Amino acid sequence: MQDENPLEFNNRIPLEELKSATDAIRHELSKVIVGQDDFIKLLIVGLLTDGHVLIEGVPGIAKTITSKLFAKSIDTEFSRIQFTPDLMPSDVLGTSILKADQSDFEFKKGPIFSNIVLIDEINRAPAKTQAALFEVMEEQQITMDGKEYKMPPPFMVIATQNPIEQEGTYALPEAQLDRFLFKLKIDYPNLEEEVQILKLQHNRKARLPLSEIETVMNVETLLKFRDQIHDIVVEDKIFDYIAEIVLQTRKHPHLLLGGSPRASLSILKVAKAFAAIQGRDFVTPEDVKLSLKPTLNHRIILSPEKEMEGTTPEQVIDLIQKSVEIPR
Repeated sequence: MQDENPLEFNNRIPLEELKSATDAIRHELSKVIVGQDDFIKLLIVGLLTDGHVLIEGVPGIAKTITSKLFAKSIDTEFSRIQFTPDLMPSDVLGTSILKADQSDFEFKKGPIFSNIVLIDEINRAPAKTQAALFEVMEEQQITMDGKEYKMPPPFMVIATQNPIEQEGTYALPEAQLDRFLFKLKIDYPNLEEEVQILKLQHNRKARLPLSEIETVMNVETLLKFRDQIHDIVVEDKIFDYIAEIVLQTRKHPHLLLGGSPRASLSILKVAKAFAAIQGRDFVTPEDVKLSLKPTLNHRIILSPEKEMEGTTPEQVIDLIQKSVEIPR
């Protein structure tokens, strides 16, 4: 994922502060994290667009620590929930407790009540506990005993999962997956990156990674940046381009299930965020193309034949993107 070369233009929206702040987050995380530039950029886009992020990869490749360091760079509340096979919905959402002195119930909020919530190994919990997240991820509230409890903004779920072929995992249902803006697949570092990881660890000595990270953005600034992204200019031809790509996912012979209108809306807001973090107040086709794979790969289902052949969702997305004419 490469940034475009900077263009000469006059912005109608002042985006200098937004670009500077997002660059600062990337700089802070680069003090500890090696070779995950695209991953970090997409975490930032998720934060700016009020979206949740699902991260898939084998254990030991810094999924959890990157998420924790990212949360540290934002001046917000942070909580971490380890999902296990015996975890109950009340362990996540909270529970009503009887107050003996008043003969009444008091709601004790669970760890989901925070700003950035890291859910580790989300696919190790059974369906009942995963379903407890449906309402809070979609509506940013939970309903308990007929009463609604709103989440304080911002509210972002960052979930990690192990590949589903690993022992002791439960596949996430489509309705759960669809609530994530992105599904990011993280791979092993290359040789050069692995050497750099070893050197950073050696030079850090006894210092913890979290101690290296400075807070560079507060909630008030973040909410202002989100408002600015809403105002990014989108031309009609970009709307047509996004709609045509998603329509092709519904008709493609390699796919059993295509993208929904939620997928189209997700691509649009992600493309606007990509434009903004590059300091540009209008969306280009390149912004849309950068948005496709992380936004669509968990929302489309391959046909059984293509899955048996080893075809990946990313390969089909490439085919579709190449088949749709790029607007000029």
